Amino acid sequence: MQFIKSLTQDFPTITGIRWFNLSVLVITPVLSLYGLLYIPILKKTVVCTTLYYIYSMLGITAGYHRLWSHRSYNASFPLQVFLILAGASAVQGSCYWWARRHRSHHRHTDTDLDPYNSERGLLWTHIGWIIFESDLKPGPADISDLRKDPLVQWQHRWYFVILTIFGYLLPMVIPGLLWGDWQGGFFYVGALRMTACHHSTFCINSIAHYLGSTPYDDKHTPRDHLLSAILTMGEGYHNFHHQFPMDYRNAFRWYQYDPTKWFIAVCHRLGLASHLRVFPSNEIEKGALTMKLKILKDVQDSIKWPVPPHELPVVTWETFQEESKSRTLLLVSGFIHDASFFLDTHPGGPDLLTRNSGNDMTASFFGGVYAHSHAAHNLLAMMRVGILAGGVEAPTEHAVPPSQRLVIRSNASQ
Repeated sequence: MQFIKSLTQDFPTITGIRWFNLSVLVITPVLSLYGLLYIPILKKTVVCTTLYYIYSMLGITAGYHRLWSHRSYNASFPLQVFLILAGASAVQGSCYWWARRHRSHHRHTDTDLDPYNSERGLLWTHIGWIIFESDLKPGPADISDLRKDPLVQWQHRWYFVILTIFGYLLPMVIPGLLWGDWQGGFFYVGALRMTACHHSTFCINSIAHYLGSTPYDDKHTPRDHLLSAILTMGEGYHNFHHQFPMDYRNAFRWYQYDPTKWFIAVCHRLGLASHLRVFPSNEIEKGALTMKLKILKDVQDSIKWPVPPHELPVVTWETFQEESKSRTLLLVSGFIHDASFFLDTHPGGPDLLTRNSGNDMTASFFGGVYAHSHAAHNLLAMMRVGILAGGVEAPTEHAVPPSQRLVIRSNASQ
């Protein structure tokens, strides 16, 4: 009981149960399990189950999602019919219902106007919002195009008839008529395939907001992960998708797994799809660079750096000479460095440092004795304790250690 309470503690106030949804999401997995335990599995039926699963998932990913929710490409009428029937076969609501909520999700991500707000917990985003009625309502979203789309409205009106045919009857009839496996058609092509479709799609709303990285933006919860992409027919690069929702791709990189993108691209080659929308690559790379710089900025802020020149005391030549008698002070490029702690670890031995205490060692450090490495320059900068009054002539690059020639600075106006 305590475990269940912990899973549901972030749920909104529950006002009822969507009994039809609950029935489908309970009975279908039970039938799947019964089939796996008691019904023989034929190779042809396994192939049919896999192909019908792909068909149903493309109806959701390429159809409900990328075509009708985001209008990321244009589809010919035959392709639209193919996808809208496939989407109905997944039994996840009509396209009109599905796309309306998805647009609200994008417009109000991670707020209480988001139907599957990830702040409500993994269980809520995966399945809770589907089976429970609550005091939350989807936020406003423009769906005027969906209202005017005759095919979307036709499917919405006849949804239960269509889902019965394409979600239940056809999966059973195909293996039943072609190779006599009526039971396999019902339990595997029907129930098991539908269960897999449900939870594959639900993973887009749940684990795709919890698992993975945020390579383009971290303002909201969507994340990119290969596992999510595998589970969702390529929808797992969710951080990219939320930043660039009008892009027909979820996977921007050529090597990333996105079979839905490949399907749309093939349809384009066949003349079935057109106007494939892509976000400008320059802006995508700009987002990626921003996140890389943000990570590097965190690393930069965790590192100890030399005292800034404006915080160092200005020391006269006389004071420098006097202080150098009690500790090893070296003048390099106008900066006074205390090398006392470094005597025992100096690769050239302590004598070279101690006998030159109080001297200007700029020429020696920059090649007169030894052309020191960048690491030596960085370490020397950490020894700065003052600036010589009046200074000395030195190239500007000598004043800035290599580690600080590229520095990430925050914009104060942000």
